[in-house]
Amino acid sequence: MSKYIFVTGGVTSSLGKGIIAASLAKLLQARGLKVTIQKFDPYINIDPGTLNPYEHGECYVTEDGAETDLDLGHYERFLNVPTSQANNVTTGRIYQHVIQQEREGAYLGKTVQVVPHITDEIKRRMQLLGQSGEYDIVITELGGTVGDIESLPFIEAVRQLRWELGSSNSLVIHLTLIPYLAAAGELKTKPTQHSVKTLLEYGIQPDILVCRTEHKLTQDIRKKLALFCNVNINAVIESIDASTIYDVPLLMLKEQLDKTVLSKLKLSTKTEPDLENWKTFLGKLKNPTNEVNIGLVGKYIELPDAYKSIAEAFIHAGSANETKVKVKSIAAESIDAENVADKLKGLDGVLVAPGFGARGLEGKLEAIKFVRENQIPFFGICLGMQCSVIEFARNVLSLSGANSFEMDESTKYPVINLMEEQKTIKNMGGTMRLGAYDCDLKKGTRAYSIYGKAKITERHRHRYEFNNEYLAQFEEAGMIASGKNPKTGLVEIVELKDHPFYVAGQFHPELKSTVANPHPLFVSFVAAALTHKKAANK
Repeated sequence: MSKYIFVTGGVTSSLGKGIIAASLAKLLQARGLKVTIQKFDPYINIDPGTLNPYEHGECYVTEDGAETDLDLGHYERFLNVPTSQANNVTTGRIYQHVIQQEREGAYLGKTVQVVPHITDEIKRRMQLLGQSGEYDIVITELGGTVGDIESLPFIEAVRQLRWELGSSNSLVIHLTLIPYLAAAGELKTKPTQHSVKTLLEYGIQPDILVCRTEHKLTQDIRKKLALFCNVNINAVIESIDASTIYDVPLLMLKEQLDKTVLSKLKLSTKTEPDLENWKTFLGKLKNPTNEVNIGLVGKYIELPDAYKSIAEAFIHAGSANETKVKVKSIAAESIDAENVADKLKGLDGVLVAPGFGARGLEGKLEAIKFVRENQIPFFGICLGMQCSVIEFARNVLSLSGANSFEMDESTKYPVINLMEEQKTIKNMGGTMRLGAYDCDLKKGTRAYSIYGKAKITERHRHRYEFNNEYLAQFEEAGMIASGKNPKTGLVEIVELKDHPFYVAGQFHPELKSTVANPHPLFVSFVAAALTHKKAANK
């Protein structure tokens, strides 16, 4: 039988529940246990797929094509285990299912209520992964903050589920904030006390407190928290601000969070966690021998979380190359033909980011033209790949006004077009080409040498595709389709023959980069940027 851990948050949002959940999972996994993490989000959207990145950060796509919360990216990056549709559930999805059941008569004419119908559906979904028989421990992160109206049904479901599972089969970790008042020169425990009191009002006693803090917790503060919050003193865990999220598993190990969890769940603590590979990764990350400057040209640069997976993939690739990757975010709309040289000055490589819509398109095209002509390493992702195709069509093939059908439906040269099956779709949510698709790589190409094999799979999230009617023209002029989908013949990767590094993918490679397996495209791109820098400095 799987054991269940619930992670709640108090005092304020953005304390890092996802990182704590992922760090704990990593420690338990390093002890040989099979662990998975799921995120329950209290918003009413069915999934984050239709949310603006400014609203909720990036939308993370799983292998099976689920559009999910960005925390699932942390889970995969830490554990190196794929997540799925079952790992992310929203209030919208819960209510949609219950209403559908009611319409079908499943409740036999009963009055449908939050308790028991909504809470029963939440409990059912909380246990789906545990009932698969694949996991020893299922960690469930509850989005939002205790006291929010939206999260009440989730808290109530946890209360019921804990009672049904029995003692030692579940526990609650409450992540909270211990603010430092500079004027008083001391840490304050009162917000945490109130947060725990609110949780107690809902019938849940937390077993472990994880305290986010800028300063170390004294023994006196730990005693005070233990006394007023009804927890053992060894269950008051300090989570001090770290220089990188990848430090957090080691900080939690030092605080013995994993041991405390295992003893409360009555599981063996004899096996020590094997974190050698993790420590090696951290060692390389913190002691780089080189440094490169990469420009990230995108639409949503004001919010770092909008390109979270790309930022993390650069960290993994930087460690693999023992190189510090300094990412400079550049707003696509701010680039034009006059200032492009100045905007991209001093960069060793340029990545043009994914996105939707026409805003910033011309700036992306100018950036790509500049790096193509000046032999600067270029990497395009999704819309970045489509932009590279449009730029090449306009400036090399002389197809004036070439564009994507998404940006200009009246273009004479739709080098990027809408797939036939997409033309009749009215609903926006969950209707794109989503999840993992196969790709065959052409031997002798850069993509083939980067991956080191002929068959790969990568994750997608888009509606528009390379228009194969123009493929012969592109290949004749030097832009090669080095990766194609074996079933549809759709172009997955384009690259330029005579360029130090010019590779663009229709998919999202950043979604598969983990600490244990940095993505080869990112690793190669960073290496190319390093080579370019050394050549420029000679």
